[in-house]
Amino acid sequence: MHYHIIAIDPKAHLFEVTQTIETASAQQSLYLPAWLPGSYMIRDFARNIIEINAVDDNNQKIDVLQLDKQTWQCQNQSGFIKLTYQIYAWDLSVRSAHLDTTHGFFNGSSVFLAAKGLESTKHSLTIAKSSLSELKDWKLATSMPRTSGEQFGFGEFYANNYDDFIDHPVEMGDLTIDSFVACGVTHDIVLSGKHRASMARLCQDLKAICEYQINLFGGPAPFERYVFLTTVLGNGFGGLEHRASTALMCSRKDLPTDMHHEVNSDYRTYLSLCSHEYFHSWNVKRIKPAEFTPFDLSQEAYTQQLWAYEGITSYFDDFLTYRSGCVDKKQYLTMLSETMTRVYRSQGRFKQTLKSSSFNAWTKFYKQDENANNAIVSYYTKGALFALYLDLTIRLETQGTQSLDNVMQALWLQYGKPGIGTEIDSHQKIVETILNRNCDELFSYLDNTNDIPLTPLLTSVGIGMEIKASSGTSDVGGTETKGNSIAFGAKTKPESLGLKIMTVVNGSPAHQAGLSAGDLLISANHLQVDNLFEKQLQTFPVGEVLQLHWFRRDELMQGVFVITAAVADTINLTIVDEEKLTAWL
Repeated sequence: MHYHIIAIDPKAHLFEVTQTIETASAQQSLYLPAWLPGSYMIRDFARNIIEINAVDDNNQKIDVLQLDKQTWQCQNQSGFIKLTYQIYAWDLSVRSAHLDTTHGFFNGSSVFLAAKGLESTKHSLTIAKSSLSELKDWKLATSMPRTSGEQFGFGEFYANNYDDFIDHPVEMGDLTIDSFVACGVTHDIVLSGKHRASMARLCQDLKAICEYQINLFGGPAPFERYVFLTTVLGNGFGGLEHRASTALMCSRKDLPTDMHHEVNSDYRTYLSLCSHEYFHSWNVKRIKPAEFTPFDLSQEAYTQQLWAYEGITSYFDDFLTYRSGCVDKKQYLTMLSETMTRVYRSQGRFKQTLKSSSFNAWTKFYKQDENANNAIVSYYTKGALFALYLDLTIRLETQGTQSLDNVMQALWLQYGKPGIGTEIDSHQKIVETILNRNCDELFSYLDNTNDIPLTPLLTSVGIGMEIKASSGTSDVGGTETKGNSIAFGAKTKPESLGLKIMTVVNGSPAHQAGLSAGDLLISANHLQVDNLFEKQLQTFPVGEVLQLHWFRRDELMQGVFVITAAVADTINLTIVDEEKLTAWL
């Protein structure tokens, strides 16, 4: 099974793929995945395929019949088939494929057809260098093993099977590349896009994070080489894990410009993103739900366990930036405060359980609308709080001799290394073994919508937890800023005539007044509103009434807005007892 891919027209965003099958079956079927692991939504990558042509070993045309949205059948007898097709690559994300005159990127799942029945055979790949003058100086980076060509050059690559083949994203362009060694394994940092990043600083900090994680799982690393592929944009964020690499997107402001660059909130964001995707090398790429062993990429693969694979990873991503020495205690508590605030501001946490959030990722979490905050809870953020709950409980009940680290190590030895999928109760059984007791009450928070009781646990390790009202749209938690006294209950966007309503919190004064997402709020008490409206609300006494007017489509509407005290939904964690804190930090 051999594939050849080349950027044939970057201005039209077109890759061309030639696929050669030497031992095809009669009426060979081919298909493209509908989704890719780590991103739980049907994406229908096949929509970007342009015209499939096929010939036999005599260069005679073979008819290709499309069977469904992502499957084709060659009307051949048997033997040799060569297919040629183009891929439209204009999705600037970590999930699909993107090509222009600045760079090229693709995941194999969005560009390489699988041959049914031959998925387990060895796959080889030629990534050819374009002869176009504007692409002549391009480099290429991927974690796929190479059989020819210079390092970071175009050439020949191979994979043991189709699953392996599509799990090595490729970045090409005018790349900035540096490397470090962590626990004997070479790690490459590859940046694409305009930037002023200090590669030495990135190497220093990512080395510390990677070494900590490898040692946490007991080593050695489960790969021979690892690649951080980052597309740098003016404004961007995203990440997707792979077996020996990660595809990332970040904003320029997220990257350090020198060795003494402050570890501010922007740089913490990038370090946590890298930490998150790297932790997935164990937790979801190798330790994974039974429902994912193997993956069925043709349709949704439902599991109730994403709270463990994204939630636990979301707890460790920030935590390990602290434990590896990249951020200090105060900075880590700020990061944790922000995560807790996102959960406490979600009305959906009272309506959806963590197991339900995991199961419905396909239709709810990955397809969020203006009502998402009222209807769903994130298995990332609330899952991280549940992981914190488990970690502190284990630490306290074992007098600090065990922690969530030991749970992950047990998962690695019992499930990850032997390639066995976890069941719905696998995590609970391991915690019960560690604590030597029944843990139904601990794990009941996966099945109910109660707030996880973190305050007593945090107090026991010397942390004070303040819950206050938000001080405005820029208040994401983790600060001592005084909160607003009056609630509004809507997120807005300034428009020339007033404020466009983006989302409304159920039960809030905005909701009670009748405002809905999409409305254009134009006046309060017959005075035009602007982006200072929420600040101006703070000057009114509780109980006073305002007359609001707004447009819904082209209809003028009105409602009564009652001045109401703000809700406490913003978290600030502080250190109150350093001696107790040693049980955790």
